[in-house]
Amino acid sequence: MSDDVEQQLEQRLGRVHARLRLEIEAKSGHHVFGGGINFFHPENWYSTHALIRYCLKLSGFYKRGVSNARNIQLKHNEFFVPKLPASFEDFRLLHLSDLHVDMDLDATRAMAAAIRDLDYDLCVLTGDYRARTFGPYDKTLEAMRLITEQLRAPTYGVLGNHDSIRMVPGLESQGINMLVNESVLIERGDDRIALAGVDDAHYFRANDLEKTAGAIPDDTVSILLSHTPEIYLRAHSTRFNVMLSGHTHGGQICLPGGIPVTLDSRCPRRLGSGQWRYHDMLGYTSVGAGTSIVNVRLNCLPEVTLHRLRPGRTP
Repeated sequence: MSDDVEQQLEQRLGRVHARLRLEIEAKSGHHVFGGGINFFHPENWYSTHALIRYCLKLSGFYKRGVSNARNIQLKHNEFFVPKLPASFEDFRLLHLSDLHVDMDLDATRAMAAAIRDLDYDLCVLTGDYRARTFGPYDKTLEAMRLITEQLRAPTYGVLGNHDSIRMVPGLESQGINMLVNESVLIERGDDRIALAGVDDAHYFRANDLEKTAGAIPDDTVSILLSHTPEIYLRAHSTRFNVMLSGHTHGGQICLPGGIPVTLDSRCPRRLGSGQWRYHDMLGYTSVGAGTSIVNVRLNCLPEVTLHRLRPGRTP
């Protein structure tokens, strides 16, 4: 990474956070075992990927799974948020997660087509833009343009466990405002809500919720972007009203009925996909638009999600 980019990151994120994140990336190379909230990280065990593909081909499920991975679904979700300012009634957020855009360009083109004509007020991305977890990312940024060229509203994003912090300037050059333990105020007339985003909590443990929430005025409705739902307990204690996540892929390869074999996430299974609630905090975990490890989905179709904010409590 050039000295100029390193200086940009240090000025933006602070010297300690930028250097620590870069040091972890350089040191670990993303190990299979150890590091992160979970001890085992199958996405980094590349020798098993070919074996999984072979088993799927042998079983006859591979072609169907690849076709499913390109069948992007549009999901609709409503959040009934107490004390939502009047100007934000019916505010629409397009939520994209786990794009892994360089995994399969046909799937990425399908994502672009799925969002091309949608109507929304704000777009949020909850991480994992690239397929691999280390190495060059030029092809990722190139493929991301297929997505960003279709976005028609202000866009904010966070990093995932597959992403390098070095990607931040490149993503921002495409119009994605990256939130790395930061928050912004979204205004409509005299009303405002807060949008916050944390750095990856799954592998890098680089999230700083206290810093992220520190600049949010009291009694302001706040939405947290976190790549993983694993930090739901701390997000609730930090008094966020809504939490949007991804990471789990909903299991990606599931048993009939959409029952995930694994979610690669240390949180209750009910938080693994779709809308959920923890006490008074509302949440949604996207099953993601892309694929990881193998470009296959079974009993778990990929999604892009339109969230609509409504005042009041869930009926």
